[in-house]
Amino acid sequence: MEILVSVYDFLIGIMLPFLIVLTLVVFVHEMGHYLVGRWCGIRVMTFSIGFGPELVGFNDTHGTRWRLSAIPLGGYVKFFGDENAASAPDFAQVDAMDQAELSRSFPGANVWKRAATVAAGPIANFLLAIMVFAVMFSIYGKPVADPVVALVQPDSAAEQAGLLPGDIITAIDGNPMVEFEDVRRYVTPRPEVEMRLTVDRDGRAVEVAITPRRSEITDQFGNKMEVGLIGVGTDETVGNFRRLELNPAESLVEGVKSSWYIVARTVGYIGNILVGREKPDQLGGPIKVAQISGQVATLGVGALLQLAAVLSVSIGFLNLLPVPVLDGGHLVFYAIEIIRGKPVGERVQEIAFKVGMSLVLMLMVFATWNDVSPWFG
Repeated sequence: MEILVSVYDFLIGIMLPFLIVLTLVVFVHEMGHYLVGRWCGIRVMTFSIGFGPELVGFNDTHGTRWRLSAIPLGGYVKFFGDENAASAPDFAQVDAMDQAELSRSFPGANVWKRAATVAAGPIANFLLAIMVFAVMFSIYGKPVADPVVALVQPDSAAEQAGLLPGDIITAIDGNPMVEFEDVRRYVTPRPEVEMRLTVDRDGRAVEVAITPRRSEITDQFGNKMEVGLIGVGTDETVGNFRRLELNPAESLVEGVKSSWYIVARTVGYIGNILVGREKPDQLGGPIKVAQISGQVATLGVGALLQLAAVLSVSIGFLNLLPVPVLDGGHLVFYAIEIIRGKPVGERVQEIAFKVGMSLVLMLMVFATWNDVSPWFG
């Protein structure tokens, strides 16, 4: 009986939220490709949620096969003239096409149409995230606290730098700090990076040099992560805690800001890995996403939608990386084609797609190892 309960909890508590989040993000991404491709006059052969064997499906009046596949870790849109789900051209099929067929194929479309179709997937992801964040802000408002120091932790970087309770942090490295959240967002991704704080102390501007300490924190679900901390906090008395009511336009602006922060944080994390400032073991794969989905689902639908928005931005950004088989790799090929006045050679594309697929598979294996390695620790 306990085994049945455990299986039920796993399916309902973890897998169901994970599939809801991932399916939403993947569907929106692929729908971006599908809609723009159709608008550009390109024939769509398959729209699939998931990979592998088809579970259920149907053909629409345009001849597109809509399918739900067995492996729910992504999806794809296959256009007329594509060899596979990664939209590698089927050169043999293209060579055998007549002019009418070529005009409806993806490889035969104008390069700008192909670029627009490819870019539409990541753009759709960004739009989804912006809209989810905007709706959340319009419903719940925006919690705000002034960047005023209420407490300085003993033996912290802030104490050693001479920060005092009552200091108002107005800027860090010349970047204005409007609210306390601005301080947190600037400091946490920069452990062991010296920065200069400008504080208002009794009406006087004071410059303070400080280096956030690398610290391990644990969230409410027990997940551990390394961040930069300086050891200051605020409270309701001096921080003037409040919730701002936002109109639709203001909510949309905050949605854009939240999405941009995720992109900037992702770029910063990758950069920190390259220079050795952060460890790659914080990179999670599908198992980690499933675990987090189950945890966040316990907080309610709104929290799960916000997780979907975060994941949507991440997938949109990662798809724009210039790696063959990803959307960004295709866009690089199209940029070269525009400059050269002709497509990249068949052999070069074939090799590039194989290299790109190898890189993606290695990244997936590495991320999955990060997910499961704690089980053997």
